[in-house]
Amino acid sequence: MTNGRNDPTPNGPGGAADWQQEDLRMEERSASAARLFDIRRVIGVLFLIYGVMVTLAGVFVSDADLAKAQNININLWTGLAMLALGLFFLLWLRLSPAVPPPTAREAGGGGGAGGDTAGPAAEGNRPPAGE
Repeated sequence: MTNGRNDPTPNGPGGAADWQQEDLRMEERSASAARLFDIRRVIGVLFLIYGVMVTLAGVFVSDADLAKAQNININLWTGLAMLALGLFFLLWLRLSPAVPPPTAREAGGGGGAGGDTAGPAAEGNRPPAGE
């Protein structure tokens, strides 16, 4: 008993269970994607790439360019600072990884035999604890 190919009704053969399993799989994929695209990783990699380029520009500087900058190799110092900042962001990511929000399975207590695996939507159907 279905409402079409993509919308199973809860009374159909395995309809509700299939829908819940698919929902759990999508939540797990979303959590792994959130960890993959953490902003600290993006910032760290960009600072490392630009830091290498600016450091190389500072290593291969000419005497005329140094004279213009009052004999301070600003490219070298800036490149080294960018490398340090990029490494800091990646180290921060490694030491404190992003924790995804709990999935419906974790929030629902693991889906015991009581049939209460629908997650937050089923909480409105429970009687208060005192009854």
